[in-house]
Amino acid sequence: MSHAQWQDRARSVRRGEELPIDSLQPWLQAQLDLPDTAPEVTQYSGGASNWTYCLRYAECEVILRRAPAGRKAKGAHDMAREYRLQKALAEVFPFVPQMLGVCQDDAVIGSDFYIMQKLNGIIPRANLPRGLDLSRDQIEKLCLNAIDTLIALHKVDYVSAGLNDIAKGSGYVSRQIHGWSERYVQAKTWQVPSAKGIREWLVENMPTTETICLTHNDFRFDNLVLDLDDPTRIIGVLDWELATLGDPLMDLGNSLAYWVEAGDDRVAQGTRRQPTHLPGMLTRQEVIEHYAEKTGADVSNMTFYQVYGLFRLAAIVQQIYYRYHHKQTRNKSFRHLWFYNHYLQHRCRQLINRHGISAQ
Repeated sequence: MSHAQWQDRARSVRRGEELPIDSLQPWLQAQLDLPDTAPEVTQYSGGASNWTYCLRYAECEVILRRAPAGRKAKGAHDMAREYRLQKALAEVFPFVPQMLGVCQDDAVIGSDFYIMQKLNGIIPRANLPRGLDLSRDQIEKLCLNAIDTLIALHKVDYVSAGLNDIAKGSGYVSRQIHGWSERYVQAKTWQVPSAKGIREWLVENMPTTETICLTHNDFRFDNLVLDLDDPTRIIGVLDWELATLGDPLMDLGNSLAYWVEAGDDRVAQGTRRQPTHLPGMLTRQEVIEHYAEKTGADVSNMTFYQVYGLFRLAAIVQQIYYRYHHKQTRNKSFRHLWFYNHYLQHRCRQLINRHGISAQ
């Protein structure tokens, strides 16, 4: 039985985000030996950060990733770094698409970009594809496989993989807390609070120890590719823009910021981007317990890491909203992100206050 109907597909290119095929196609042909005919171009629906396109030829399909237009945080959207990291990681972590080529000449499409293999499979977005009905046990297996994939990444010997120079490593927690605080302030618009109390709480409650490993920093179900024939099996991990040498519990906190449980409030349910609400999915606390059991990590201070993950997400959301507010993007799905920023800060304060320390 064919399961092709569940395969994730790109859609029409958003207005203002078209690729200049006349200048792109000669580069593709010369550098990658792709056909000399213009490909059919479609775009994936995310687009909040880097823009991702599918280039379809009669003989093959490839993926193009490029930086978005508009204001960019320092160090963000480094296509060459993302390309090099995945190319090296593929040798030791079997969930990375094959890298095909990278271009740092803005004259081609107006931005750095890279081309990679297209992985054909299911991407579990807010809801599973229609007709894909997994049992509770299958959902639990998928969930555990996802967490175990993150654990496998954290156990990669990044020195042997030649990735020890991709970031500073030591001092990561402090850099993240101060860095995201600064980026939030820089991207603030009049509609959102200063987050001063949360930012100060994070500085005052930073852990005194850290572990350094390879981290993804955007590990979510909608960045995973599932096997069409066995949707509980993960065949790919996508979107390595934020990957670095960092602390594994910071990475886990980032993932939990997106993790919407069945019992969460209506705002959380309305912003859910992955099917973590389904029967069989672990709760956030169960995720933490499974991670600790498999790794031996001390998770007694997970409140800090969860608050960090939620605040970081608020800062990312605000950076995206900043672009929309200043008309650097026309994507109307961004127009209410200022409200989501408010909500994420509310979640931060809930967590902090639940553990006996107030944040204004």
